[in-house]
Amino acid sequence: MHKDCGFTLIELIIVIAIISVFAGIAVPNFLSYMPKSRLNGAARQVMGDLMAARMNAVKLNHRVKVFFYSDHQYKICDDDDDNGTVDDGEGNVQLRDIQNEYFDVTLIKSADPVFQSRGTVSPTTTITLSSTSDTSLIKYVKVAITGRVKIDDTP
Repeated sequence: MHKDCGFTLIELIIVIAIISVFAGIAVPNFLSYMPKSRLNGAARQVMGDLMAARMNAVKLNHRVKVFFYSDHQYKICDDDDDNGTVDDGEGNVQLRDIQNEYFDVTLIKSADPVFQSRGTVSPTTTITLSSTSDTSLIKYVKVAITGRVKIDDTP
């Protein structure tokens, strides 16, 4: 007794056509999702670094400053002697570059926040993150005077 197994050429062509239609629908949606995902990731990284700076200020009982000095780099500086200066030679400066992981995200700051030993900050700060791939995508990382850091969609 002979039993036929396998697929015919017509069946394979139909399956490939169906997969092609699904891929044609899914790929553009996936490509438009990526800039938004990178912007959200960059906003979470900046927020996490600001929260860590606040925690260090409270834990170490002195000021921690965050300097945004380009459209994608910032420094977290530990003012360990509370004299308003930071000595780079002591290893208390952390350099962050968001474009290492999020290549199409840039940032603009309203001020450089300084976290005090009680967890408060001066001045209040808003960091605006935007995507260079899609200019309509914008996120705001806000630091309130109480030291609270949050991500917002409105300025």
